[in-house]
Amino acid sequence: MAAPDKTTEEKASILIIYTGGTIGMVEDPKTGSLEPFNFEHLVDHVPELKDVGHLYSSIQFDPPLDSSQVGPEDWAKMAKAVADNYDKYDGFVILHGTDTMAYTASALSFMLENLNKPVIVTGSQLPIGRFRTDGKENLITSIEIAAAKKNNIAVVPEVCICFQEYLLRGNRCKKENADYFQAFETFNYPPLAHIGVEIEIDEDVVYKPETVKPLIPHYAMDPNVIVLKILPGISPAILKGMLSIPGLKGVVMETFGVGNAPSFDWFIEILKEATSKGIVIVNVTQCMIGSVAMDIYDTGEAMLDAGIICGYDITTESAATKMMYLFGAGFSSDKVKEYMQCSLIGEMTIHKTTEN
Repeated sequence: MAAPDKTTEEKASILIIYTGGTIGMVEDPKTGSLEPFNFEHLVDHVPELKDVGHLYSSIQFDPPLDSSQVGPEDWAKMAKAVADNYDKYDGFVILHGTDTMAYTASALSFMLENLNKPVIVTGSQLPIGRFRTDGKENLITSIEIAAAKKNNIAVVPEVCICFQEYLLRGNRCKKENADYFQAFETFNYPPLAHIGVEIEIDEDVVYKPETVKPLIPHYAMDPNVIVLKILPGISPAILKGMLSIPGLKGVVMETFGVGNAPSFDWFIEILKEATSKGIVIVNVTQCMIGSVAMDIYDTGEAMLDAGIICGYDITTESAATKMMYLFGAGFSSDKVKEYMQCSLIGEMTIHKTTEN
């Protein structure tokens, strides 16, 4: 579809970017199999868009992406789609599969520096061609939120996930349910909006830039990052093997509770050996709710001494993509460690449990 005429008064212009996922599927009447439809004919499948009250255009990835295969190159393509069209549209809606949606929303929040327009990521649990689909509601609501302005300023100028009842900060999200329509949650941050009869946006918790600056897109993401989940009985050989992967730069280490892990001498020594080589290891909790506090127990203190950094309440998805972004930007290990301990775009809350 052609870009909408920006001279039209009181109508926001929205670009819909279809990357793939369940929401863009329809059922072949002959075979019953699901296949992606041409988004040029979006209104044929969502006739309600005729009454949405805003101008919209769409582009689609060819071929559509299975979200379980989405990676840094695809994030760069999404970021470029936003950047290339940034001055033409008031907001953006990215349609995406649910499986890796939290990773994508987190990555884009870092890659789109100085963002001051809404980038709403959404999808569905059922294809948009199914009778009971949640896709239509999610799409229409996302367009409404992407178009929302107050005094000609975007109400939600950040990367978000819109799904069913909530608008959520993208880099705080986790997929919590594979079966229910309410698939996402931000366990350590309140929803940006509750979606019911009205869309009730809580502007007090929306991230707002202090000054409006030109968008700076970043496309380089370094994939040399792993997630290491600590479990009871983890062996020295396994731990050492994972931390000895050639080219490894960053580790998101999921620990117990408030950041606890085994205090065995061999465990601490292997971690210390890794950090001495410049590998950045950030400690995040395996719990859905809560924050890492490494200065409460002896095990946490030992890991601090070994060079492990505290991830506070950052999600695994956000921590991993943040490290990919920072290393992709060419920062040194020391600089990455510094940035991983501060909030760049509202992705974490820093809690100090003791005073120095």
